[in-house]
Amino acid sequence: MKTRSILLSIFFLASGLLMAQLSGIKGGANFSNLYVDDVSDENMKIGLNLGIWHQAANGAFQAELNYSNKGAEIVYDGALGSGKYRYNLNYLELPVLFVGHVGKLNLHVGPYAAILVGANIKDVDSDGDINQVAQLDRDDFHTFDYGLAGGVGVDFDASQVGLRYNYGLREIGKSGSFAGEAVDNAKNSVLQLYIALDF
Repeated sequence: MKTRSILLSIFFLASGLLMAQLSGIKGGANFSNLYVDDVSDENMKIGLNLGIWHQAANGAFQAELNYSNKGAEIVYDGALGSGKYRYNLNYLELPVLFVGHVGKLNLHVGPYAAILVGANIKDVDSDGDINQVAQLDRDDFHTFDYGLAGGVGVDFDASQVGLRYNYGLREIGKSGSFAGEAVDNAKNSVLQLYIALDF
């Protein structure tokens, strides 16, 4: 509990500093999955990423605070029927990136930390009917996620278009929970397409 409080304090302190030094806003589409042996790219989920960012004056460092939809669609086929689970996981995410510039291109890489702010799991049967999975909620998942981010952007006068990949390093489901059993060893995997606007 003490570690969690410390991490929360660091997260919100960094967020406050970022907002005080705001450089612009950004947003785009997430193409997410859970990388685990029995999940393929056919189960990719499309979501949103929205946020704010700050880049140091020398352009070599960038921090962001993003709202990011992650998750996946996992197909099942059993004795009771077939369908798919939709894992909708919503995070507040703080990437800290090192940036290198080659002409109008910027290459960025660094770690990210994230807090799970909401989890919504739905069961879509073969008839297209959607049922809420009552036994799964935010408490079944780890509150914190972390991993590595890297990508490339194209700089314009007052904007940027970029593509980034986020590679999660922590299992999303708590061990012993239904979520942990349903997506055993699963971690977040997200490809982001975004547009950033300078202030």
